[in-house]
Amino acid sequence: MSGIIRSNYRGTLDKYIGDAIMAFWGAPVEDPQHARNGVLAGLQMQKECEVLNAEFAARGWQALRIGVGLNSGNVRVGDMGSKVRRAYTAMGDVVNVASRLEGRTKHYGVGILAGESTRNAVKDVVFREVDRIRVKGRGAPVTIYEPIGLASAVGAPTHEELGLWHQALRAYRTRQWDAADADLLSLRRMNPECELYEVFSGKVAEKREDPP
Repeated sequence: MSGIIRSNYRGTLDKYIGDAIMAFWGAPVEDPQHARNGVLAGLQMQKECEVLNAEFAARGWQALRIGVGLNSGNVRVGDMGSKVRRAYTAMGDVVNVASRLEGRTKHYGVGILAGESTRNAVKDVVFREVDRIRVKGRGAPVTIYEPIGLASAVGAPTHEELGLWHQALRAYRTRQWDAADADLLSLRRMNPECELYEVFSGKVAEKREDPP
């Protein structure tokens, strides 16, 4: 994963935090395509995870899953710390939100979540809108997206599935529970492996019992 970030997409490896990697783009060398490189790195990391899991399965090992959180904006970058110890790193609200998004990938059953600023900065990648959420330390809701792939590589069946998903999301937000349920059922039949549809089916059931 570090090789993908650094060698393939020219990212800066900041640090390892337990089993996590923190990385950023745009410093110390300016990168006009920082958001795109971050998204493509995340997509390739997910593909590499599939390769690893094929090897793990052959050895009888448990499958590996990773979550990627992406966000774009202005941050402070430089040598930070104290006279005792300094480290070259990035700090700011944008970094905090990226970390929160990574944590939310498990909740939605997706591999990557990106903030709206990242989605708006990358024009040749297809995104799925996932939800609007509140993150710790932020008052306004944040719209979050899942990058699907380069537009040139996303076929008609996927576009059809995304269209139905966004229809289901609109029904959910306008409290049309029957319509949302019907669309989500069709989506689960269309793509049984997508956990996001199961998550929202559960949300619809909860809202029926306890309307917002």
